[in-house]
Order: sequence, then C-alpha cells, then structure tokens
Amino acid sequence: MKRNPRVSSSRRKSRKAHFTAPSSVRRILMSAPLSSDLRTKYSVRSMPVRKDDEVQVVRGTYKGREGKVVQVYRRKWVIHIERITREKVNGSTVNVGINPSKVVITKLRLDKDRKSLLDRKAKGRAAADKDKGTKFTAEDIMQNTWHSLGHSVDVPLLSFQVWIYVSLDEYCTEVDNSDSRLVFRGVSDEYLKTLKETRSYGKRCFVNL
Repeated sequence: MKRNPRVSSSRRKSRKAHFTAPSSVRRILMSAPLSSDLRTKYSVRSMPVRKDDEVQVVRGTYKGREGKVVQVYRRKWVIHIERITREKVNGSTVNVGINPSKVVITKLRLDKDRKSLLDRKAKGRAAADKDKGTKFTAEDIMQNTWHSLGHSVDVPLLSFQVWIYVSLDEYCTEVDNSDSRLVFRGVSDEYLKTLKETRSYGKRCFVNL
C-alpha cells in the first residue's frame, strides 16, 4: 500500500523512472545481498556491487558458480563475472550478463569509501533496532482502537449482520429489544457515524442480530 503522497503508484511512471534512471541511481538499485558471514561481520544486509567484488550466483542457469566481478554494466542492468561466458557463432567468447539480485557478495573489495559506507549503514541499522517497538505504547493502540471518550451512544439496530469487537463485555454492545437499538459504550459519536455509513461495527468477528 502506498503511504507517501509524493511517490506515484502509476505503473507507467515507475517503469519510466526505472529505465531512465541516471548512473548514480542505478548504482544503488544494482545492489546485492551480503553472504551470511559478511552480514554478521558488518551488520549490513546489502551493498551496491562493484568491480573486484567476489560473488556467488544463487539463482538461474549458473547457480552455484563463483567468481570475481569484472564489470558492472549499468547501462544493461547486469554484471559480468569471470569464467561465466558463452561462445558466439563466430567462435568468439563473451561474458554473460547476470542480474545483481541473483547473486550474493562473498568478499568485498574494501577501500576508504567502502569502509565509511559500511560504518554508516551499520550505525543506521543499530539505531533502527534500538527504536523498534517504541513508536506506539499499548495505551496508544487501545485508545486509537476504541476511540474511547467514556460515554454511551445509542445506534438504531440494523437488520443485517453487525460487526462487533471481540471484547463484548467491556466495549461493545447490549441489545435493547424494546426499540431495537444497539447501545455502544465508550465510543465517540463521530466514530459511530463512520461505522454506520460503512456498515462496519468492528474488525474481529460478527454476530447475527
């Protein structure tokens, strides 16, 4: 589901952005996951592939083959790996293009810039893990779920199946058969109006009334 209003969900625009992406953007898009050993060592999940990295093909015709990257061909969205070649009809040998998503990096070519990138990514991942689960408290979730304002509201009983929350005793309903009405406790008027328009009284189970 699209959550950022500044990003289009149009298929046409997504494809155009992909195939007309500049080289600097293609570098990032042509990333590959690190092997389990490197992931444990650097606390980084993936890195942009570059020349002289050692990779292993994990999918496709050449699955299981390993070698050093001899070229990152950004124009065609592929990488060339040593010893993964084919013969042309005229007898010449050419490299076979492999999509970076089909390989894992087994050995990184490290230099000053690559080390700084690994450090930045590791710090960002550590900060994200530290804050994980602290964005919303249990009280916030309960308050948003029930839209509780601490008062009762009467709603006419509908003839179709009515959706209600699981916690019947605390929040949801008691049926007044005298005038065919549902009594909701602890729910705001605005929320009930929305529920009435959408014919939805909860998200967990339903009862036939």
